[in-house]
Amino acid sequence: MGKRRHRRGNVISCVTNGGKTTLAKNLQKHLPNCSVISQDDFFKPESEIETDKNGFLQYDVLEALNMEKMMSAISCWMESARHSVVSTDQESAEEIPILIIEGFLLFNYKPLDTIWNRSYFLTIPYEECKRRRSTRVYQPPDSPGYFDGHVWPMYLKYRQEMQDITWEVVYLDGTKSEEDLFLQVYEDLIQELAKQKCKYCANKVDGRGETTRKIIHYI
Repeated sequence: MGKRRHRRGNVISCVTNGGKTTLAKNLQKHLPNCSVISQDDFFKPESEIETDKNGFLQYDVLEALNMEKMMSAISCWMESARHSVVSTDQESAEEIPILIIEGFLLFNYKPLDTIWNRSYFLTIPYEECKRRRSTRVYQPPDSPGYFDGHVWPMYLKYRQEMQDITWEVVYLDGTKSEEDLFLQVYEDLIQELAKQKCKYCANKVDGRGETTRKIIHYI
């Protein structure tokens, strides 16, 4: 049995209301065999969310999320994708199963470090972030002062933790139009898919054994 290539991945992350979910959904519509896992789907119930001394619910911390459950979902996708790959002479880059993981706290969660392939981070300035936040309806609703007292400070803490990242992160201007952001990331991923196709072909020609090809993107 030959060596099987490690399954790697890509992520899209950003501050709250930075545009990551919209970008991920647009990519899913246009990339073949593409799935999306959203970190927001793994929030714990409100009854399990801690409050600080100011009474602010601590939603913008890893402890507010069931990250083990999210990792289980990622593992299930990777296993399913492994079984779905059928090696034929006609294989193309378009047949590679793709997973996009989008969330606001991804780069500071160590278990994800070993599965990334391409990483993107959307940035928007304080004023724009606060404006977008004010137009959204949350359950439970934001209490007065919640953005300045919890959301933004936790984002700044997250950005500080990102200084320890040892891999390349592509920073995106979140104030650009949805179309511009989509095209920038889409073209980058298409190039990555082409590289994966070339690696697969090289493995096949060189006779180095079975190749399992998957790409996971973090946004």
